[in-house]
Amino acid sequence: MAALMATVIIALTLTISIAMVTAASSTVQFVFGDSLTDVGNNNFLRYSLAKSNYPWYGVDYLNGQPTGRFTNGRTMGDIISAKLGIPSPPPYLSLSMNDDAILRGVNFASGGAGILNETGLYFIQKLSFDDQITCFEKTKAAITRKIGKEASEKLCNEAVYYVGFGSNDYLNNFLQPFLADGQLYTDNEFLELLILTINGQLRRLYGLGARKVVFHGLGPMGCIPSQRVRSGTGECLEEVNQYALDFNSRVTKLLVALNAKLPGAQMTLADSYDIVLDLINNPGRYGFKVSTTSCCNVDTTVGGLCLPNSRLCSNRSEYVFWDAYHPTDAANAAIAERIFADPDIRQAPSPAPELAPAPSPL
Repeated sequence: MAALMATVIIALTLTISIAMVTAASSTVQFVFGDSLTDVGNNNFLRYSLAKSNYPWYGVDYLNGQPTGRFTNGRTMGDIISAKLGIPSPPPYLSLSMNDDAILRGVNFASGGAGILNETGLYFIQKLSFDDQITCFEKTKAAITRKIGKEASEKLCNEAVYYVGFGSNDYLNNFLQPFLADGQLYTDNEFLELLILTINGQLRRLYGLGARKVVFHGLGPMGCIPSQRVRSGTGECLEEVNQYALDFNSRVTKLLVALNAKLPGAQMTLADSYDIVLDLINNPGRYGFKVSTTSCCNVDTTVGGLCLPNSRLCSNRSEYVFWDAYHPTDAANAAIAERIFADPDIRQAPSPAPELAPAPSPL
């Protein structure tokens, strides 16, 4: 179940999406992603091995019960939604398409999911990005049946789409020596494959009405506990961090190109790489004491999740990481506070026509 985190960083980047929302709005949110934005979809996948519906997950959530969130409390999405006065969207698989809740937003995220359909294959069941877009397509059809085509198009055009993928494609795919992609592709070829696939996926979302898209960039994946243990010295794996930096750079160029080509598109990268790296390197600035190991004592050579027989740290609020991949509730809250304190983050994005055209066609 590795790589459900690097989304540690992905979830943290969710905060930048404030750029597309104002506190007074009643914005509809559609969430696409992996374990750091999953709020329970995988609970409904009978054979999925990527689940967190057991103690000690949720120990600091409502009533101390696990919900399918891969942390001890709230996801970054939960915190941001609360700050904006917007309900956190429910998991898609918990809903009937007759529910009026679909008019207020839906979370399609699935632990273990990736950009590529083969990513996370050993989790047996998960909803890849392509699968999640198909689920959204079904949701939009249901919305149209409820309120009509014109109102449905307006709702989908004005909604905010949070997209967080990429970490699993590296940690649970390309960097796994027993999987094919790491043998078939060079570093650059694999990155090209990811960007080409994202291009098609975002165009598909656009065709379904998505205009305001926040794509969460990757953070310093090489510094999460599961990667530090691979270094043999407890240090960050800088090669893995470089994958994240290269990915963010290419996604940024892709989004600029899509904004120039697709009328009305406002797609942006939420890049919190430096923020998360500072949190890890200087935890004391944020009120933390430990950022190199996880609160839940897990065996990172076997999954890296917090099992019911795991030993917890005595003070969860002092740890940045909950398990080998995911941040604690306290870390999510600390990042949210920093983002909300920055007035520039909350400015509206530049309209698409002002964006520079792509240097070459896609």
